[in-house]
Formats: sequence, structure tokens, C-alpha cells
Amino acid sequence: MLQPHILLVSFGGFEKKLLQRLAEALRIETKAEVQVRDIYFDLNLFYDPTRRQYNGNELMKEVDALFPGNQKVIALFNVDLFIPILTYIFGQAMLNGRIGIVSAYRLGNERYGLEPDPALYFDRLVKEIMHELGHMLGLIHCHSPLCVMRSSTYVEDIDQKHSAYCKNCLEMLSENTGHKT
Repeated sequence: MLQPHILLVSFGGFEKKLLQRLAEALRIETKAEVQVRDIYFDLNLFYDPTRRQYNGNELMKEVDALFPGNQKVIALFNVDLFIPILTYIFGQAMLNGRIGIVSAYRLGNERYGLEPDPALYFDRLVKEIMHELGHMLGLIHCHSPLCVMRSSTYVEDIDQKHSAYCKNCLEMLSENTGHKT
């Protein structure tokens, strides 16, 4: 449906079993081959001590430099990300680009003083990855309330949408990629 190959890269803090489950969920949603890799490097270079967060823009540049070529790369982080104009981000991607990043930091219930819910955490991760992948494939934010491309400011926004693209977004994807949906 979307791309022939997606590389899902863990930058530490994710169990292999979780990464394999994510890859399988992405294979089902996108009909694309998904490979998983683990990479370790010093994230301190991207840490902003005044914000106590990691700079998403700088991490995007680093991921882009680490993975040259034309495959789609989604980088997973387990740290709190920001961009200068926002307090925090769940993820970001280059529109029509190759690189997207997703932070799991704010996706777990325990961050909000609630009981852990592994199924909900997994669902949120899949939705955020699909959202950023949509941007990489040329989709902008959607106004359909259930579409995965709807913008999410709060974690509750993620919970309200589906993990799939709506009919209109699928039609745009078909136009953008030349693949029938």
C-alpha cells in the first residue's frame, strides 16, 4: 500500500519483543516490509538542560546523517522531546521526507499517575508511528476525528483516533505514492 521498505530504529530503552510487535503492526497497516534495528549513541549532545528535554530538530538531523539513502526511517526514542516552538512533541517528520522520530516518553499511563496499561501504550506507539509515517508520505494533518493524521496535542487525543488513515488520506496517499490503496 505505502512503501516497499520501512526501517524502525530503536535508540535504546525498548525491548526486542515490543519492537517486533511494532514491526508486525506496521506491516499489517502499511503492507510494507519493516525491518528493526537497535542503535546506541550518546543522547547528551541533544539535551537542553534549561528545558530538561531533548531537541527533536537536532535528533532529526542526526538520524538523517546516520541513515543515508532513500528508505523511510522511523527512529524511536524513550526521552522527552521538544522543538523550540512547542513545550513537547510526541514525534515529528519531514513532510515528503525519509526521516521521522517518535518519543514514547509521554505515552505511558504511569507518566500521568495512572496504572500502567501495556496494551494502551502499544496502541499509542503504533498511532504515533503511523502519524509520522503519513507526514513522510506527504500527508498533512487531517480534520477527520478518527483519522491517525489528526493532530494530537495531548495523549487523550491519540486515544480517540484510529491507527489507520481515513478514506481521504488514503486517496491522497495513492496520489502521492502511485500505489493503489
